[in-house]
Amino acid sequence: LDAMNKNIQFQDLGLKDYKATWKYQEELFKEIVGLKIQNRREETDLETPNYFLFVEHPHVYTLGKSGDAGNLLASEDFLKAVNATYVPIDRGGDITYHGPGQLVGYPILDLHRHFTDLHKYLRFLEEVMISVCADYGFEAGRKEKLTGVWVGEEKICALGVKASRWVTIH
Repeated sequence: LDAMNKNIQFQDLGLKDYKATWKYQEELFKEIVGLKIQNRREETDLETPNYFLFVEHPHVYTLGKSGDAGNLLASEDFLKAVNATYVPIDRGGDITYHGPGQLVGYPILDLHRHFTDLHKYLRFLEEVMISVCADYGFEAGRKEKLTGVWVGEEKICALGVKASRWVTIH
């Protein structure tokens, strides 16, 4: 494999529904996995693309596969009142809120072309957010044994990642 493929295609999706964004991520994910399977089957080395999607979502609460639906503290009436959706999803983690004004980033990367270590990948994502916070003049950091980025006691960045065949999604 050509381990030097570090090119990432950036796409700003604007304000987009969570489920529609998830469907688009799956299409990109399947494209990359399909190329990897073709490379293996045909002993070729077609370059697999990398993507980084930026998006804002209308009010949505997502539940990761390791989460507990009981942790959603909002009632159905509240969700309806704020026009929010609730979506169980197959990433790690628990309940996450996304809404207008919140920038969400979805890297869809072939880690096989970079490195094959999910913990290292998560630490790199955290480090990017810590650096962005520093660029804006405030100190952010990690909490021992927890994934994400905090400013003081407030979590500023949650990370939910799924990987299959070393291709990331979410």
